[in-house]
Amino acid sequence: MKKLFLKNLGPNGPSKKVRNLKYDCIAKNIITYGLSSDEFFRVSQCESAKEMWDTLEVTHEGKNDVKRERKHTLIQEYEMFRMKKGETIVEVQKRFTHIVNHFMSLRKTFDKEELNIKVLKCLDRSWQPKVTAISESKDFTSITIASLFGKIREHELEMDRLNLQENEDERVKTIALKVVGNKNCQDSSDESEEETFSLLSKTFSKFLKRRNNKNNSSNRYDNKKYTELTQQIYMFWVC
Repeated sequence: MKKLFLKNLGPNGPSKKVRNLKYDCIAKNIITYGLSSDEFFRVSQCESAKEMWDTLEVTHEGKNDVKRERKHTLIQEYEMFRMKKGETIVEVQKRFTHIVNHFMSLRKTFDKEELNIKVLKCLDRSWQPKVTAISESKDFTSITIASLFGKIREHELEMDRLNLQENEDERVKTIALKVVGNKNCQDSSDESEEETFSLLSKTFSKFLKRRNNKNNSSNRYDNKKYTELTQQIYMFWVC
């Protein structure tokens, strides 16, 4: 390059050919600085900036028939674009922006109002109140697609907060009901124990009265019943 420059250096400065080679080197450096390592190896053997540019263009955009096919595919994806079940607004924005960016690479553009209408129509039924509110706003036709997704995202965060609060209230209510139910069961158990003890006490009192009124011939039988009743009372208190 240096030898060629000195050879073509005339009395009036460098020739046109030398200037073109200089500009070509500058253009090649600019293209190279913006490439990844894989992309650089793709064009490293190219001799001119024009050749490098054409190689990259064919690689990423394809020829005319490829561009036409990609454009038809993108149009179909755009028309069929819908919010998926369980999908967040961030995920919807990512998919939608991806499609729009591909359109821009094929030199297909949309105005703001068209994109905003498409985004609102792709949302599911649960978003209908918010869609109506945004559609009726004064700045609907002038806001950018990023601002629109920002408004929808704010509403999503608020709905998530309310749902979380409702779930927490429901959990606290369930715990309170369980505590009340356990307390009622404990009260019922205590009442049942008191009734059983009262019944045993009455039976024991009757037994003592009968024992005093009976003669000595029935002492052995009464002692046996006395022992059994005493064991029942003892077992009740142990349990």
